[in-house]
Amino acid sequence: MSVLQTPNIHLVAVYGTLKRGMSNHDLLQASFFLGEDTLTSVTLYDLGLFPAAKFKVSDGITVELFKIDDATLTCLDRLEGYRPHDPEQSFYSRHLIKTRHGNAWVYIYCGGVEFWDPIRKGAWMPD
Repeated sequence: MSVLQTPNIHLVAVYGTLKRGMSNHDLLQASFFLGEDTLTSVTLYDLGLFPAAKFKVSDGITVELFKIDDATLTCLDRLEGYRPHDPEQSFYSRHLIKTRHGNAWVYIYCGGVEFWDPIRKGAWMPD
């Protein structure tokens, strides 16, 4: 008798190139879009080709929320340079954040942002 394993379902909040219409959204094409939310616990920084989020109070950053499976989460970890077994070497870290759709993973930039322009309200848009 075989036991079917069902993948875990996660929520992810995205704010940059993973959003609909952006360059990396194809990684979320098979995922279920739940809607948007506004987060006041993060501030974005415009790094040029992509944004970075830091835990810093803002006037409201717009994110898109998706239901994703384990395989998609692994792909997103790879894209974001998140190393769960070696977090000190990660480009982004992954944290749970409260949203109107439930707790969702959000990627937080591990580097410094002192020389980058902050986005304290709204959304990041590429040049």
